[in-house]
Amino acid sequence: MTTAAKIYFTDFFEVVPEVLEDYGALNISLINDLPLFVDPFLLFDSEEIEHQRLHDEIICYVKFLRDISCDPSISKGLLDSWFRFPEVSQNWLGFSKTGNNGSGLGKQFAGALHRNLHQVFKDFGSETISRGSHLEKLCLLADGVGRDHLSDFTTNLIKQYLLDSGSPHSECIFPDRIAT
Repeated sequence: MTTAAKIYFTDFFEVVPEVLEDYGALNISLINDLPLFVDPFLLFDSEEIEHQRLHDEIICYVKFLRDISCDPSISKGLLDSWFRFPEVSQNWLGFSKTGNNGSGLGKQFAGALHRNLHQVFKDFGSETISRGSHLEKLCLLADGVGRDHLSDFTTNLIKQYLLDSGSPHSECIFPDRIAT
């Protein structure tokens, strides 16, 4: 008798697929990369106050970066800390059988952001043309910055929210595996 290949989250963690589906969670493949990302525009356009607050906090952080990007003497350590946005491996959106470490927004993007943000987006956070500020504008600062990288940026800035909102999911899906 052959055993079925383990492909999905439910296969590896022995969860009944309907439990995941009833909870509204996606039964992701753990052997293939997923074309999923955290879309900052959906936070902006959400009717949920909490999501709008998250978007506002992201915009505040970009304004902070814009304001400090005028200083060319920022140390390498601060530049790395403030301007780099690595792949957040804990969300497993970039997972495949070979690992879940994506490229994130690294040194090249951090440098472009630091050099250009205060020049290109002087009015970021106080635009009058659109209905608000949009993180997606950062794609214009460097080649190769797309939705996956904006997802890394967004995920880094909303990690605490993701942790807080994910805890009840774990308790529901793995009730017998959670230490009390």
